[in-house]
Amino acid sequence: MAKKTLRLSFPQWQGGNNPPYHLGSLLLSFLSPEAKGPVEDVPVALPESEPLSVIDGITGKPQILKQLNDAVTRIEKHDPDAIVVLGGDCLVSLVPFAHLLNKYGDKLGVLWIDSHPDVQTAEQYPNAHAHVLGALIGTGDKDLVDHVTHKVSPSKIMIAGIHNPLIYESDYLAHHRIATVGPDDVKNGANEVMEWIAREHIEYLAIHIDLDVLDPSLFRSVLFAKPGRGEHDFGDVAEGKLTIEEVLKLVNLATANAEAVGLTIAEHLPWDMVNLKNMLSALPLMK
Repeated sequence: MAKKTLRLSFPQWQGGNNPPYHLGSLLLSFLSPEAKGPVEDVPVALPESEPLSVIDGITGKPQILKQLNDAVTRIEKHDPDAIVVLGGDCLVSLVPFAHLLNKYGDKLGVLWIDSHPDVQTAEQYPNAHAHVLGALIGTGDKDLVDHVTHKVSPSKIMIAGIHNPLIYESDYLAHHRIATVGPDDVKNGANEVMEWIAREHIEYLAIHIDLDVLDPSLFRSVLFAKPGRGEHDFGDVAEGKLTIEEVLKLVNLATANAEAVGLTIAEHLPWDMVNLKNMLSALPLMK
């Protein structure tokens, strides 16, 4: 029987405290092929209408929790077998992947394609988009973790494209024995990913693609390609090293060995479109 696939448009920007994620999500929805199943939009207030406060060390926590609850309602309405999420910042994967974990249990593997592991907590960093994978494991803020009934076992996670993690991240990955594969290994065929799928008896995959895994000199709609940026503007964290073709090859290899039931595209920052939108708003006769 064909799987019911829900497409979820989720223009959350509060998790990254970066308003252009909102437009980035809307553009993903516009650019994507027509959906063959149900489509739902998670309501997210426009950035200019909503100042954020820090609660429990998390920026915009009240707005984030409301959006997560709204996402739960829309997912439960359809009880889909598969979910495509068009974000928004990386936190948009939390509720959809939690749903898939409930449905597929330990047969589900999480392929996290990202330059960063997203396992921090409010103690390290206030923006919750960096907390999402940790919350799926069961660590971090209680209100985020409460959305995950069936926690993902660390052995069922593979982070691909990661390099130069922060000290806390490196210690966390080592403590939880989370498998990783760096950009060079992805470029060379990502055999470790196929071995992980076989070793862990993974039948289904939830795939999270943070677009900042891409080389910002080749793909310009990511955080690190912000026009006029300074060398140290982003805290000297890892910047993407992969091409679109390398990410597609990795996904195709992985899904030849396990069935894709989840796909998130996150952290689209279309800087040229943001600047053009602002220009249009400033021109005469346009308001």
